[in-house]
Amino acid sequence: MDFVKANVDSTNIFFYDIIIRLIINCHKFMNDKLKTYLGWVIILVLLILAYSTVVYVSSYAETTEPSSFRSFGVTAEGKVMAVPDIAEFSFSVITDGGPQIGNLQQQNTDKMNKAIEYVKSNSIEAKDIKTQQYNLQPRYRYFNCRQDGVCPPPEITGYTVSQTVLVKVRDFAKVGDLMSGVVQNGANQVSDLRFTVDDPTALENQARAEAIQKAKAKAREVAKAGGFKLGDLLSIEEGGVPTPYYSYGMGGGLEAKGMGDDVVAPAIEAGSQEIVVTVNLRYEID
Repeated sequence: MDFVKANVDSTNIFFYDIIIRLIINCHKFMNDKLKTYLGWVIILVLLILAYSTVVYVSSYAETTEPSSFRSFGVTAEGKVMAVPDIAEFSFSVITDGGPQIGNLQQQNTDKMNKAIEYVKSNSIEAKDIKTQQYNLQPRYRYFNCRQDGVCPPPEITGYTVSQTVLVKVRDFAKVGDLMSGVVQNGANQVSDLRFTVDDPTALENQARAEAIQKAKAKAREVAKAGGFKLGDLLSIEEGGVPTPYYSYGMGGGLEAKGMGDDVVAPAIEAGSQEIVVTVNLRYEID
């Protein structure tokens, strides 16, 4: 802002200098009466031009940076306690085999289809069952380099097929049985159990409204303590806190390899979680 003021002052000096020079030059070539009238006209015109320039420069400065030097921001957060209404977990079928890719894929598909059918038989709708990933990866055997420095290339010995499915459960009483049941029906890995709210929009709106009210109250207190008036609201920025994540089992999952056929259903508690919205309000200082 000091830079803009300096430019305005220099502009004034420039135009005043022009005015003086024009007056001196006009007086050299005119009679006294004409000099008087014409001189006042020239002075008036040049003063109007100088004033217009000053107004334009000031307006431009206010337009480009209306409040960057006269504004302040406040931050507040709103919290809403939410009871989760859905549980989600993933289960995978991982199958190792030889170089016969077609046979390996068929084995993996058969196991996965059996597990999915089990899930559907427990009143889980198709819309709540989603394939997350499907991978086919080779396995290699590596050879030591010979004495002559030649290193034989690795050889593919077989492949690994893996498929992962995400299940959304709306009846929490079924979660434990489903997690153990998919293992008994072909899956060999269960992981990523979490509880959340299926549609958090209404709760987020509630938390957002609370955060904005708190921020407005804080802004009024800041203005009162600082001895200035609260101006217009210039901007609103929003942030959030990730939904809490719940996991189950060693390393966040249940491995079925080497566990036999008897898999005990775990006890599942959904608990509660906070939905948090943070807002930052920026105000102009009057």
